Amino acid sequence: MIRRRFRPPRPGPALVLALTGVLGAVFALGLRSPAPPPDTATNGATPGPAPALAGATLDGGRFDLADARGEVVLVNVFASWCGPCRDELPLLVDAGRRWSPHGLRLVGLNVRDGAEAVRALLEQTGAQGLTVLPDPDGTRAVDWGVRGVPETFLVDRNGRVVDRQRGVVSRQWLEQRVAPLLAG
Repeated sequence: MIRRRFRPPRPGPALVLALTGVLGAVFALGLRSPAPPPDTATNGATPGPAPALAGATLDGGRFDLADARGEVVLVNVFASWCGPCRDELPLLVDAGRRWSPHGLRLVGLNVRDGAEAVRALLEQTGAQGLTVLPDPDGTRAVDWGVRGVPETFLVDRNGRVVDRQRGVVSRQWLEQRVAPLLAG
């Protein structure tokens, strides 16, 4: 008696073609599916309590974010060696002057910089009145999740980060994000 060895059936060309068609349709549908919308309301920031931010200021004063409850605080992370930061600073100072009577507090977190370079920048940009917290080793910026400079965080009156902007802020961004918080 001759025994034949069992051999599993080989996929025929029709089966291979059918599987290829199904996989192609799945990929095509996947590519056409809309991507989830970005979190445009918060620009990627997860609303939540703001990290601690306190210490001696560049002018010898003291700042503590916890003491700023009841105010809207715009925390701008910058450095004098950052060209976009230099360009952005006058706009932020203008926003501070415009909205500070309505409860806006503007705070600069200066990373990896020297005091004299920062003072020169503030004078050049008309920002001498800006509250600046030096962060020479960048540890405070890390606590805030900063990925680069400039970066701006918006903290509401309850001490919650409600928005962030990686890169330079625009006048439009300020109008759309800051003004409603001050009105509410």
